[in-house]
Amino acid sequence: MPDAAHIKSLTALRFFAAFWVVMFHYWPNLAVGFTPVAATKGYLGVEAFFVLSGFILCHVYLSGFGEGRFRYGDFLWNRLARVYPLHLVTLLGVGLMAVAATVAGMAIDANILAWKALPANLLLVHAWGFAPVSGWNHASWSISAEWFAYLTFPAFAFAAWKLRARPVAAVLGALAVIAVLYPAFQALAGFSLTEATIQWGALRIVPCFAYGCALHALWRSDRFPSRLSGYGAAFLGMATLAAVQFGSPDPVIVMLLGGLIFMLASLAKTGFEFAGQSVFVYLGEISYSTYMICIPWKILGINAAAKLLGIEGDKLPLLVWIVIVAALIPLSAISYHIIENPCRERMKTWASGWKQRRLALAGAA
Repeated sequence: MPDAAHIKSLTALRFFAAFWVVMFHYWPNLAVGFTPVAATKGYLGVEAFFVLSGFILCHVYLSGFGEGRFRYGDFLWNRLARVYPLHLVTLLGVGLMAVAATVAGMAIDANILAWKALPANLLLVHAWGFAPVSGWNHASWSISAEWFAYLTFPAFAFAAWKLRARPVAAVLGALAVIAVLYPAFQALAGFSLTEATIQWGALRIVPCFAYGCALHALWRSDRFPSRLSGYGAAFLGMATLAAVQFGSPDPVIVMLLGGLIFMLASLAKTGFEFAGQSVFVYLGEISYSTYMICIPWKILGINAAAKLLGIEGDKLPLLVWIVIVAALIPLSAISYHIIENPCRERMKTWASGWKQRRLALAGAA
């Protein structure tokens, strides 16, 4: 059975999810007279990330949890090493950009440099309702939601382990939660849960993360014949595209996205992985950087292009817009290799050193 690093199609899928979010944020700055439905639904790329997160974390940690080898502190440190350094750097970057723009006499959104929201952002709780306004690098709200899922992972893992012999029941239960929670939230809050960010972002991840955990249980059980996974992946891929194009309700699209993730993972068991080529896997590996820098780069790139070209407003010609969007890939690579990956490895090295010192002290005692 492939390990987490070897499900290449799921790594590649992260890039497509990130690019979907990019289209959601960047398309309004393209000077064309239409907006594809797919671009308006790009916020659902976050849901794809959330389902993937539940699936992969169960793939990596669930057996250890069930067998008593899971170390909560080590788990949290590893997850913090994964997300926090780049979150901190992009937060500071947006702050410096805002200060520079203010000094230069440029008008900026007052919420970007929202000092009263800074503590919640630094503590990664700004999607828990603790941030009074949306500020700094707004995209990081989903990292705060992920942090909530990491902190509560033992609860998800406990349920997933208990239901490992009944994976179909686990998946049906997760689907039932999605089917009930989304319309209930809509009725109570007056807006869709898939639109929640700083106020209800922590809740937004829960049904998707649970769905990913349940799908992993089904995948691991081998109940679904792998030989049919190619047909299943093709069908669910087309069904997802059709659902997006025809404006299906968000919960339906979330369910289909989860099914597609399951089918792609099942297909990997046969030795074939969709988009498993090294270029797609690499793009998936740098996708966290893509996601985290897309808003800061949009602010900087589009404003700079408009000023240089003497464009009134923020609508760019097609060629200029393509250059701005395409630049995200090399910028993401730079971010990954200079900030994200080195900082992650450094934090892991620190943890390893601390553990060795503790063992040495215990041995000396």
